[in-house]
Amino acid sequence: MNKNLKVKCPHCEETFSYYESAFRPFCCERCKMIDLGHWFNETYSVPSKDQVSDEPELLEEEDENNNSEDQSDY
Repeated sequence: MNKNLKVKCPHCEETFSYYESAFRPFCCERCKMIDLGHWFNETYSVPSKDQVSDEPELLEEEDENNNSEDQSDY
């Protein structure tokens, strides 16, 4: 049984045979690598409801544990 599904590449929108492409869902390696580069450069992102800060934050529990350990050494 030959499967012949024609789809458009998500990057260049060229129509290609899905099952014959080694780079699915892309038509070629070039389109695949361009898409991967967008993820590496953070051009693409997954939306989140949480606010993300560039600075790491300490959890209150970790901060309390660190303070109690420092005091017990003296």
